[in-house]
Amino acid sequence: MDLESLISAASAAGASDLHLESRLPAATRVRGALRIAGEPVPAPDIAQMARSLLGEDQWAVFLERRSFDLSKTIQGVRCRINVLQTSRGIGLAIRLLSAFQATVDKLNLHPDLKKLTKHTNGLILVCGPTGSGKSSTLAALIQEINLAEARHIITIESPIEYSFQPRRSYIRQREVGRDTPGFEQALLDALREDPDVLMIGEMREPETMRLTLNAAETGHLVLATVHSSTCAEALQRIVSSFPAEIQGGISAQLADCLVGVVSQRLRFRPELNIRVPECEILLPTHAVKNFIRTREFFKIVSALETGADHDMWTFQRYTRWLDARTQWFIPGQNAEPPDTEAAEPPAYPAPLLVHSVAKPRRSAASPKAAEAPQPGQPLEIEAVEGGLEDILKKLK
Repeated sequence: MDLESLISAASAAGASDLHLESRLPAATRVRGALRIAGEPVPAPDIAQMARSLLGEDQWAVFLERRSFDLSKTIQGVRCRINVLQTSRGIGLAIRLLSAFQATVDKLNLHPDLKKLTKHTNGLILVCGPTGSGKSSTLAALIQEINLAEARHIITIESPIEYSFQPRRSYIRQREVGRDTPGFEQALLDALREDPDVLMIGEMREPETMRLTLNAAETGHLVLATVHSSTCAEALQRIVSSFPAEIQGGISAQLADCLVGVVSQRLRFRPELNIRVPECEILLPTHAVKNFIRTREFFKIVSALETGADHDMWTFQRYTRWLDARTQWFIPGQNAEPPDTEAAEPPAYPAPLLVHSVAKPRRSAASPKAAEAPQPGQPLEIEAVEGGLEDILKKLK
């Protein structure tokens, strides 16, 4: 029993997570339900899997911290892995990520989400409980920018989950712990690295939240995730993370820079045999901004209920839209083009080139017809002897 075969089996079963624990059978989560089957995995086998994943240098860090996060592609499946120490020994919690490059359409999200990426500055929050697909939605929004515009994108993640292939955008990905000591230092660095778009894997600490708000206020488009079940709760959680004496200023700052909040949960649809995100989408109207400034977050719920004309979505309206939808992207059934650099046009326009055009021969029979430019033929201006000085003399 090796890790490669376990991940291959989990992927074939359509699992989103794989859990391994010393002296316990392997467990998988399929469509949100946990399944436990097979023989117990011996402790030495788990330790060997973890050590081969981490390598000797990172293994020493794990022994000191008793946990380690990393991402790796195994058997063609991109995995986010947490190695942890438990009472039984060493365990592995593995999230199997989507095999395709996420976009709004491929995640079966509402097309309105693409409008959020058109902004050049401000804060976009993606929230939801653990395992609700926040990282995939965040990656889809980044990919929409990457395919549409030439922007400098910097991502700060712990660990890197989706590897982006630069198309029209210039993308840098930094992993906390490997490329930078922490989110705070990476955010400070990013403000000196000329970014257009910043992606923050998760806002956990108040200092990270403060720097994220500052970046959104200073002319950058910032995308970040928060653990919360609704849009109002996400905004309230950010403000309440700060001391009471500065919450008024943080609320005003958040109201001024907010572009949108997307709260989502995954719901299994039996007719499609896939899980589809159900979303709540909040946009910063004047009323919503006022509720944020005054910290009356409970009133945001009523603003969402009456905000359909402003392209806002409650979970109930969004579910009705899903029920009426007829076209779906189903992984494995929809053909995708190969992910190669040559598949996309150049990111930047080619320089203007001047071509020399041979003079067309004039026909003696029809000189006027020969002199008239033909459709699609470049207009030619003949050279005049004497140059610019003679032309100026004639004008006098």
